[in-house]
Formats: sequence, structure tokens, C-alpha cells
Amino acid sequence: MENIRNFCIIAHIDHGKSTLADRLLEYTGTLSEREMQDQVLDNMDLEREKGITIKAHAIQMNYRRDDQTYILNLIDTPGHVDFSYEVSRAIAACEGALLIVDASQGIEAQTISNLYLALEHDLEIIPVMNKIDLPHANPDAVADQIVDLIGCKREDIIAASAKEAIGIREILDAVVDRIPPPKGDPNAPLQAMIFDSVYNSFRGVEVYFRVFNGTIRARDVVQFVATRRVYDADEIGILKLQQQPVNEISAGNVGYLISGIKVASEVKVGDTITHVDRPGEPIKGFENVKPMVFAGIYPVDTSEFEELRASMEKLQLNDASLVWEPETSAALGFGFRCGFLGMLHMEIIQERLEREFGMTVITTVPSVQFRAVMTDGSVRLINAPSEMPDPTRVDHIEEPFILAQIITKSEYIGPIMGLCMDKRGILKNQHYLTTDRVELSFEMPLSEVVFDFFDKLKTISRGYASLDYHLIGFRESDMVKLDVMLNGDRVDALSAIVHRSKAYDWGRKLCEKLKDLIPRQMFEIAIQAAIGQKVIARETVKALRKNVLAKCYGGDISRKRKLLEKQKKGKKRMRQVGNVEIPQEAFMAVLKID
Repeated sequence: MENIRNFCIIAHIDHGKSTLADRLLEYTGTLSEREMQDQVLDNMDLEREKGITIKAHAIQMNYRRDDQTYILNLIDTPGHVDFSYEVSRAIAACEGALLIVDASQGIEAQTISNLYLALEHDLEIIPVMNKIDLPHANPDAVADQIVDLIGCKREDIIAASAKEAIGIREILDAVVDRIPPPKGDPNAPLQAMIFDSVYNSFRGVEVYFRVFNGTIRARDVVQFVATRRVYDADEIGILKLQQQPVNEISAGNVGYLISGIKVASEVKVGDTITHVDRPGEPIKGFENVKPMVFAGIYPVDTSEFEELRASMEKLQLNDASLVWEPETSAALGFGFRCGFLGMLHMEIIQERLEREFGMTVITTVPSVQFRAVMTDGSVRLINAPSEMPDPTRVDHIEEPFILAQIITKSEYIGPIMGLCMDKRGILKNQHYLTTDRVELSFEMPLSEVVFDFFDKLKTISRGYASLDYHLIGFRESDMVKLDVMLNGDRVDALSAIVHRSKAYDWGRKLCEKLKDLIPRQMFEIAIQAAIGQKVIARETVKALRKNVLAKCYGGDISRKRKLLEKQKKGKKRMRQVGNVEIPQEAFMAVLKID
């Protein structure tokens, strides 16, 4: 155990985590040249296309120094705020972390929030200043920022460039020298924590775990504490680029377990694995995830509901931050109400369902969780507009507020403040980190942030602003349910809960958008936005008309009038029985309303 080191790499988006992981793997000879490619650990198509890390990836390296071989277990983590749950799980399985800061961009919001996560778990932090070879890098100023943030000495900071392979050896030596070896007793009762899992259609669920105490051997009979299930450990092994079976894994090490588990719901991330004959105490796992954005996911073909359920279970294994429960909608049939950590997370889940499981799904308008305090004092949680209770029985509605920390260059302060005020934000603090970098703290309603706030923030600041937020509780707000009606029928999938001051504007824009997207029918379609019984906006999709006068050459006007009257009656009858088909784009229109 003296020679084992468990560490993860944490940083803001695009500060070079995955590239650094590539260099470490190359330097330690873990991969042959043939296996090597850029961002080798990002093995999902989506990750390569978008150039971001979505999953935390674990891999084991061997590093020789002074005639000793050290086993290094590395976990490369995502940088985006929507995947911070992945980071927290990686941190729980490690004793140390490489904190990477881009020498040209300096410290950003996600750097700070990931650092706090690591400090909460008492991890040893090794600061690395990456990309020092860039022409506009500013190592001295960034080193000062790191010293201010962590309180380390300047000589503790390792200057590196993952692209040019500068400083790689120094990083590996620092990992060996500074990160403590794992504590634990190989002879104690087995305690291993599950930090990730993945579904393999041939072998069932593969479980990734970190052993804290005891030793697990192949063919052992093990028990998962939370679900109380007992399994045979058919195969255990270590995580290289491909899995490598071994006979035993002892305290301090990281590995995988395959025991033919077919039912996805039997594996819980954060659960403890122990022996049946010598049970150990359960380990305190992770706190439960708090979803920020709720949206409905429905199969396009209603007969695929069970298939979608199975796909969601398998996806949840690999992404424990996805929360869902079944629900029904008058317009869309059976589906699921899902909780996501943010809009990017929602987009990735939809993409993964379509790619990995071949499901075509409709996603409804995202919303956040509100609380309705009733006149009798009871509290109801509202996850979807359809759950909004009768207004006469509601005393007031509370919505979730967040504290948003935005770090940006000082020249963008004006536009960013304007954007936040427009989103009903209250400025709480303004703190200059350096002469041209400033940290702004706002209290804002979460419902204003989930839609397009991040995209707008990036546009205004030309990509230089970074955002991190956490929930601070619920506050009373004047929220109303905005219904969308087509020919008098309410479409629950398009309704939304909005602030009264923005309801009129929102309703008008939504009606205009739907007018363009709903195809014309043989009858007139009235699109209305209403609060309760009061219609606040209306647009009309004109009917397609057949030219019934084509056969009248001249002749008396009464003949033409008779034909037009007949057509008018037909249209009226058709409007009563005709139903309106809503295309998928219409459901997504609400997202792009601005």
C-alpha cells in the first residue's frame, strides 16, 4: 500500500485536463503508440464531438522511480458545472488532486468550486499551471492568483505544458512525494465504495469501486449493503485502458467487479460492497444529488414506453445525477419527469438516449421546482405546470433562489450586470481578484438561470465569464401559470410557470413562435396564451382554402355566394372535429424564445 497513489485532475472547462492525462499515460508507458490518440480517456462519441469531458474516467498507471514501482490510480474529471456531481464522486475515491489552472486565463469560477469540493474531503492539492508555452500566457500573475487562492508557496506550483510535454516528470514526482498513500487495513472486514458503474449488454452491470479496508478476491461471495443483494464476484480486475482481470484487490486500490447483474436498479452509486461471512460497516457515501432543472421526456411512439424505462435505468447507472419518475400528459401520453443538473446535462442525456439506446424522444419545456403554500398552511411541491393547484386555495408560491458567482474581465461588468438585473438578480458583492478580473455575486431566481442564461453570459463576455452557482433556499414570488391553448384546448406540454411581470411578454412571443411552427390545416387554428381564464395574447394560423369559385365563369353573384357559404359551414364543422398536430420543433420553440 505504501506505493499506491490515488488522485484526480480537477479544473475549469478547457484548461487542459484530458490532454495532461494523455501525457501522463504516455510518460508512464501505460499505452503503446498504437493505442495513443488525443483525449484518449474521452471514449464517448459525444465527448469527442463537443470537445468536453462528460464522464469521469479512471485508469491505472505504473511509474518507476528509484528502483521502486508506484501504482498511480488517475481519475480524469469533467469541468462543466453541470457535471460537478461526477467530480464529487471522483474526489471521494482519492487522497489527492491535481488542480490545473490555464496560464493564459487564470483562475475561473469552476476552478474555485472544484477546489472547495476537494478541500471538504481533505485532499492534498498539487497546483499545476498548464499551457505556459502559449504566447499570451502570463505565468507570474497566474501564480500570484494560485498563491492567494490556495495559500501555498510559489515553488509548490508546477509549471507545465501538456501539449509540449513540459513538466510531466515533475508532476509525477509530486504525486508520489506529496500525495499520502491510502490508509486502510488489508486484513480488516471488506469495505469498498462504488463510485461508478456502466451497463454492458453482454456481461451485465460492471461496477467500479475503491477498496478502503480488507481484500476482495475473485469468486468471493459479496453483498451490496444498501440493496442487500448477494453476488458471486465472477471477475475482478484493474482499470487499464482495457480491463485487466486479477485475482485479488486489497485496501487502497481501485478496480472493477463483474457478477452478471442484469437489473440496473440493483446497483447504487455510493453503496458499500462487503463480504457476506465477514460484513464490514457501510461507508458514508455521497450526499444525494439535487436536480436543478425538471423536464418531461416522452417516447415519440407511445408503445416504446417500457423500452424507454429500461434505457433510462441503464443510463442512470452511468450517470447517477439523473433523477426520474413516471408521469402522464394529456398531449403526449406516458413518459418520465426527469431532474437534470442543468441545460447542458439535459441536452447530453437526450443525445445519449438517441445514440446509445436508439430511442427517439420528445423533451418538454424545462422548469424548476416551486413550492405552493396553501391557505391551510400545507406545502405542495410543483415540478411541472400541470401540478399547479387551484389559485383560490394557494396563499403564495415560493421559488428557488441561487447565489451565482460570476468571474469575468472588468470591461464586461456593465453588460453582465444588465443581464443579471434583467433576470431579476440582486447584486450582493463585487470583489476584484486582480486589477482586471472581478468576481460578482448575485442572488437570482433559478428559473431565470436554467434557460439560456449561461449562453447569453458567454456571448456578452466573449467567452471570458465563468459561472458557478449553488442553491440558497426558497423565497416568495408572484408566479403564475401560463397556459397555451390551441382552438380552446389547453396543451399541458407547452404551458409554463412564469413571473407575472414577464407573463405578457412571454405569452406574446410564444404565440408568435408557434404561429410559424404549426403547419396550416384545412381549418383556422387559434393560438392563445392565457393566465387562468384571462387570454393575454392571440395569434391565428389561417386555414388553407380550396378555390370553390374556380368553376364559376361569370354568372350571378348569388351562385358564388352560395358556394362560399357552403364552404364556410364545412370549415366551421371541420374546426369542431379537427385536431391540431404539434411538431417536435414547437415544444423546443419555448427554449429559444429570446
